[in-house]
This record gives sequence, C-alpha cells and structure tokens, in this order.
Amino acid sequence: MLNPFEKDLIRLAIAEDVGDGDHSSLACIPSAARGKAKLLIKDQGTLAGIRIAREVFHLVDPGLEVQVFMNDGQTMKPGDIAFVVEGRSRSILQAERLVLNFMQRMSGIASTTNKYVEKIKDLETKILDTRKTTPGLRYFEKEAVRIGGGTNHRTGLFDMIMLKDNHIDMSGGIEKAIDKVHSYFKDKKMSIPVEIEARSVPDVERILDHGGVDRIMLDNFSIEDTRTAVNLIQKKTETESSGGITIKNIRDYALCGVDFISVGALTHQILSLDMSLKAF
Repeated sequence: MLNPFEKDLIRLAIAEDVGDGDHSSLACIPSAARGKAKLLIKDQGTLAGIRIAREVFHLVDPGLEVQVFMNDGQTMKPGDIAFVVEGRSRSILQAERLVLNFMQRMSGIASTTNKYVEKIKDLETKILDTRKTTPGLRYFEKEAVRIGGGTNHRTGLFDMIMLKDNHIDMSGGIEKAIDKVHSYFKDKKMSIPVEIEARSVPDVERILDHGGVDRIMLDNFSIEDTRTAVNLIQKKTETESSGGITIKNIRDYALCGVDFISVGALTHQILSLDMSLKAF
C-alpha cells in the first residue's frame, strides 16, 4: 500500500499526463471496449516499480485487474512478463505511459544500485543514495535504491543536519557551525542526526577535537587519505565517503573501513531499462 503522500504524487503525474482527456483513446476506442495488455521485459536487470504500477492502474480505474507474475527485486531478462492488466481498454491506454515511466526508471536505478552493492557485498560498508533525485519522484527513486539492495541517506532537508562546505564557510568555520546547530536544537527542543563534511585530514582532526557530530563525511578524499581518516576516527563517529566514487573504485574505498559510501550516480546518471506494455 502507498501512503497518502505517494498517492498524491501519482495523482499529480496522472493529471499532468491526461489533462482534459486522453483524446487519442477517446477518439478511436469505444467506451465499452475491454482488453488485455502484458508488461514485456526487454532488458536484463533488477525489476522495480511493480507496487507503483498497480497503484497507477487503480487510481486511473479501480476496475482494472492486475495479475502479477514477478515481484520487485527479482532479476529480469528479455522475454519475461512481469504482469498482465485487464479491463477497460481506454483505462489501460491512459495508464500505459505513466506505468512504463515509473517502472523503466525505477528498474534502471535498482539495477545500477545492485551492481554497486554486489561489488562490496562481503564487506560491512553500506551503499547510500543522495538527494540528487528527480524533483517530485524522490520517494519512488529512493524506493528503487532499496529494491536494488542500497540504503537510503536522508529523505530531505528535514530529517538530518548535514553541514556541507557552504554551511561551514557561511557559519565562520567548523566549530562555529557545530555550535550553532546545538544551540538551534536547544532552542527548538529537538534533535536529529548531525553529519559534517570534512575536506581534508586536518578538518577531520578539528571535528574530532570539537565533537558534537554523529557522522563525518570524507568528501573527495583519496584512498590514502580515507584510510588515514578512518584510522584517526577509530569509530568515534560514523564515516561516509563521498565524491569521485565509481563502480571501479568503490571496493577500494570500502576496504578503507568506512561505514557508508554515498553515490549520486545511483539516481542521477541512470539509463532506464527497456520494457513495453503490449496488448494481446
């Protein structure tokens, strides 16, 4: 089941696509016509978006019936049939592109994430996504990351403090930025996790000396500097590597002993996987 926020996002997507009517279908498909269509897989990868597709069909027309043959997270290959939808032909056609847009992109994200996860599956380091998501689609793209075996970073600006370079510079430095956060917590009577970006090994030393954070992000560190930083931190805080991480070097960073590696490419450098909804 989708939560109300997710349903609202899908309703908005339907409204964006349909406008004042699917005139192509209205013009040539009788209102009483019924039909069937199958989701045909044309690519190799990790399937994602089945849950969303079912909700799209339901919101377009509660009378549509979906018979699911594959679940989110399954490995898919060309020729697989993920589901069959049956009901009013106009409704199937109206939902077609939106279902495909969600599933193709989500499957692309899940498949890419799974490739990164497989590279370090024998290590304790977890793969994180970022906020580099498509506006309005973050909830679904982060779900695809989870389906692919990754872990979600913060959802947005509200559920974690992240002090990046601009926050630090505009606050007057590392120590001042951290102190201002804790003053804010005291004033607001609140507390959420605090992460701070370190741009060098000396930054890591300053953060450790001052304290007051839950995680240190090692931003654009070399492998050697990452190893040095992890040895300095000695699990006093969580550690996260970020910046310049690729499928080729992710294992080298994980072997340094960081707790997390965040990869923006999971959601913003994605090729959607090929699939089609075919009437039969």
